[in-house]
Amino acid sequence: MIDNLRIPAVAAPLFIISNPALVIAQCKAGIVGSFPALNARPQSQLDEWLAEITEALAAHDRDHPDQPAAPYAVNQIVHRSNDRLEQDLETCAKYAPPITITSLGARAELNDAVHAWGGITLHDVINNRFARKAVEKGADGLIAVAWGAGGHAGRLNPFALVREIRAWFDGPLLLSGSIASGDGILAAQAMGADYAYIGSPFIATDEARAADAYKQGIVDGSADDIVYSNLFTGVHGNYLRASIEAVGMDPDNLPDGDVSTMSFGSEREKPKAWKEIWGAGQGIGAVDAVRPASELVAKLAEEYAAARARLAL
Repeated sequence: MIDNLRIPAVAAPLFIISNPALVIAQCKAGIVGSFPALNARPQSQLDEWLAEITEALAAHDRDHPDQPAAPYAVNQIVHRSNDRLEQDLETCAKYAPPITITSLGARAELNDAVHAWGGITLHDVINNRFARKAVEKGADGLIAVAWGAGGHAGRLNPFALVREIRAWFDGPLLLSGSIASGDGILAAQAMGADYAYIGSPFIATDEARAADAYKQGIVDGSADDIVYSNLFTGVHGNYLRASIEAVGMDPDNLPDGDVSTMSFGSEREKPKAWKEIWGAGQGIGAVDAVRPASELVAKLAEEYAAARARLAL
């Protein structure tokens, strides 16, 4: 299990957006902070980021021995198209991050590498079949990415997905999908998950490396402003309606397929997923302001305690 948590929550790695400042703030506030290794560009920057995070959290622990920071996680894209994976793993081995989050494929050799430096692996899954494959390949824990999650999301209801996985798996289980409040964290636990996996609310934080319009779109948006499409990456995901409209497309009439096959004329380039087409989950209606990450965690903790009190837990 994961130690030094203020609340049972893990911050999801946000492509392009997560950075050392956000990760450090999340960990100091008492939840697992994370970032995709691919956010560090060029590859040599990954060493710099890991050094910064490691040193900052060690300094925090020295100064606050009674409130040590939560551990951090690095997200690795396991898909064969990631030609940096081996080099990124070598860099990570130097710093031994406590948690590695793996996505888009399960590989036994990656799990072995993480275990060799004393870390644990948590693998993203969208259904029970992928969950079984991940555990067979050596994953220590699972992240159930249910309907409503930001970015690439599954189609299954969280009640169904968690129940099917818990029928055979008793290891660490995280739930992702529209969790943006403290009562949502408690609900995830009630369903059988150990931790909530929270992404979109952290886009609207001071430390997040996102455009101001993106952050405000999270604050202003609601579940009705989320569009589920496979157009932008070839894989179904949830995106913010306003960002689709901003590139001149109709969110209610998007074709299936891959945006790379479409013609946009000579007046503009094809819209880029994540940079122009912004990912977001259906839970953004709970986000009411752009605030420091520490304040967001404090808000989630207060809501979590209130929810437990209502149920006399």
